[in-house]
Amino acid sequence: MKLRTRLTAAAVLAIALAGCRGTGDIVVDEGVGITAVRTACPAVGVPDYTGDITLFRTPGVTTADNIDLVAALTDVRSTCNDSGDKVYATATFNVLARRTDTRGARTVTVPYFVTVLRGGSAVISKRVGEVTLSFADGQERASASGAGAAYIDKAEATIPADIREQITRKRKAGDADAAVDPLSRPDVKAAVARATFEVLVGFQLTQDQLSYNATR
Repeated sequence: MKLRTRLTAAAVLAIALAGCRGTGDIVVDEGVGITAVRTACPAVGVPDYTGDITLFRTPGVTTADNIDLVAALTDVRSTCNDSGDKVYATATFNVLARRTDTRGARTVTVPYFVTVLRGGSAVISKRVGEVTLSFADGQERASASGAGAAYIDKAEATIPADIREQITRKRKAGDADAAVDPLSRPDVKAAVARATFEVLVGFQLTQDQLSYNATR
């Protein structure tokens, strides 16, 4: 399954270079340059088309009258500890579900994944878990919670010193490169991408389920 995150390249960069000022910040206060703050903590998001799942009573029949259950992944939240050599990031979320036939008690288990993505495309790790939804007799809706965690090498999530210098070096208006965005340079873009990680969570869908979400 190909992962496509809703976080655009610009958004990922903004997340990577934005936050509250603290020790180790990248800050340019004078002249022409970039004012930015970056941590080694990854962005957290949900890849396109993986935030909901639809189950059908009769497999292969995807008409509305054949829908058995729909569930959505919501309230994705993250915590991060980057104080050591390894960055430890967690992602928590809720699953809200609705079934069409409320007769009888029922338990439904749906799979989800937690993936670490580097540079917007390279899958570093992937784990699959399960969330169990319990419906009481006559109950239409149910909810459950899930969580995932990942370790990231802090050195790999840190922009090299020479690249940091290019990004934050103070420039005067008359300098030859004053009007050049350092982030537009191929070597700088590549280095920032290599140091940019994401933790992505979503439902572990079959190819048919993914196609349904993408084309409905």
